[in-house]
Amino acid sequence: MSDRLSKLLQSFDSHISIPWPQAVSADERTIFVVYNKEDELKLRARIGEFEASSTQSGHPWLQLDLTHSFEHWMEEQDYKETYFEDPEYLKGLYEDFSDELIESLKAQFIEKQDENGVVALLGCGALFGFASVSGLVEEIAKEIKGRLVVFFPGEHQNNNYKLLDAKDGWGYHATAITAMS
Repeated sequence: MSDRLSKLLQSFDSHISIPWPQAVSADERTIFVVYNKEDELKLRARIGEFEASSTQSGHPWLQLDLTHSFEHWMEEQDYKETYFEDPEYLKGLYEDFSDELIESLKAQFIEKQDENGVVALLGCGALFGFASVSGLVEEIAKEIKGRLVVFFPGEHQNNNYKLLDAKDGWGYHATAITAMS
């Protein structure tokens, strides 16, 4: 067992178990669980513990995994063989992928969510280079009634989030939960 992940789970448990104020903005309903990218597989092996923490605190859990979203999207593309021959053609399609992913995710949670529930996004690292995680989170957070929990392999410092080892990050005023929280 990873000591960092145990601390991260403990921080998550402490946060998720406190009473939730109802009149809060989308940013305030968003929780980033920030972990080291090296811990991705270990975190996935323990994701059930995060779910248990949430449900034991009275917050139903709906997990949406982004890991295979790009490859599933590519399967549906008519010209996928051309894109594999010359990947430069893909650059113009990333916005289409992002838009379709956002709509697909909304369709998965809009009818199933409630004000006490958690919508958990796993697999954000798989979007690196294909879609903007910040744009996705901002669009999805607007539609969440309960809490959006984003499992985020990267760094957080002064409300600045960096996915994986990206040079640039983005500012977002969500709650950050780290092993240090």
